[in-house]
Amino acid sequence: MKRWVMWGLLLLSPLALAIDPLPFRDAAEEERFRQLTAELRCVMCQNQSLADSNAMIAQDLRREVLDLMHAGKSNEEIKAFLVERYTDFVLYNPPVRSDTLMLWLGPGVVLLAGLVAVTVIIRRRAAALGSKLPPVDDSQEW
Repeated sequence: MKRWVMWGLLLLSPLALAIDPLPFRDAAEEERFRQLTAELRCVMCQNQSLADSNAMIAQDLRREVLDLMHAGKSNEEIKAFLVERYTDFVLYNPPVRSDTLMLWLGPGVVLLAGLVAVTVIIRRRAAALGSKLPPVDDSQEW
């Protein structure tokens, strides 16, 4: 039994090395860091926030964000720094501008186009079915 436990601990030991806690000064700084990294997108994962991603670049960016916080930068300055390096893609809520308009309006346009397509298909099928059915005689009583 001791051997199994020893092998299990040996196999799990690399996981302990993967956890690298960041040095926060206090709980307020940690909360600010968590909120800020939740607003930033991992540039590699695309659908994960910087806080949720396990990618190496996300770990590097988290360290960079913390270093910028320790340097006295505000949240907006940190976001501006990251946008300068990685474009608006790094933000979960990019600003509404002419070059990001498709990001904001694109999903609505696709949804509207889908609804129009479904409506047209249903009406065409209903019209085709209606022309194939025999006429209904309402004069007969049951």
